[in-house]
Amino acid sequence: MLDHLKANNRAWAAGKVAADADFFKRLERQQAPEYLWIGCADSRVPANDIVGLDPGELFVHRNVANLAPPQDANYLSVLQFAVDVLKVKHIMVVGHYGCGGISAAIDGKRRGLVDHWLHPIREVFQDNRLELDAIANLRARLDRLCELNVMRQVRNVASDVFVQEAWARGEDLSVHGWVYSLANGLVNDLNVTVSRPG
Repeated sequence: MLDHLKANNRAWAAGKVAADADFFKRLERQQAPEYLWIGCADSRVPANDIVGLDPGELFVHRNVANLAPPQDANYLSVLQFAVDVLKVKHIMVVGHYGCGGISAAIDGKRRGLVDHWLHPIREVFQDNRLELDAIANLRARLDRLCELNVMRQVRNVASDVFVQEAWARGEDLSVHGWVYSLANGLVNDLNVTVSRPG
């Protein structure tokens, strides 16, 4: 089963070795990324590829709609490991236009457990209802909600105790908010970077 994926893996590994004979030896010895990517689990958003980094250069946490909820032990474990052990210098919260999680949060349909997960997006929607209701085009409204969600998650990350303690120790750490476009492959920097306690 999945023989085509195993064949793809062998071809990928052979290609890496052909281009750089020591690639896997270096990868095996050390993980020292400067970046943590908190992104959506969407299969169309390949974190390393988007920013042109090799394995080992980007620590990645993905979930539906790129949330950073302060009660999620999985996200918090990744954040603590990235900040306290790996000593990353940049945390990027990266949403993407056309996110199914964003639209599912507010379309009124019930899907089960994921509805609970998406609740923070409904809160962002309610907090920004006037702005969002003024956008007549549904796609544009969802794109703006995607941006507002990223901004909220940046605040969540920046206010977390692990990040606050890193800043208190004088560590160089910044939290960024980006949105990736499936239409053209480019990231949109929302210019909401936080680099110190606020």
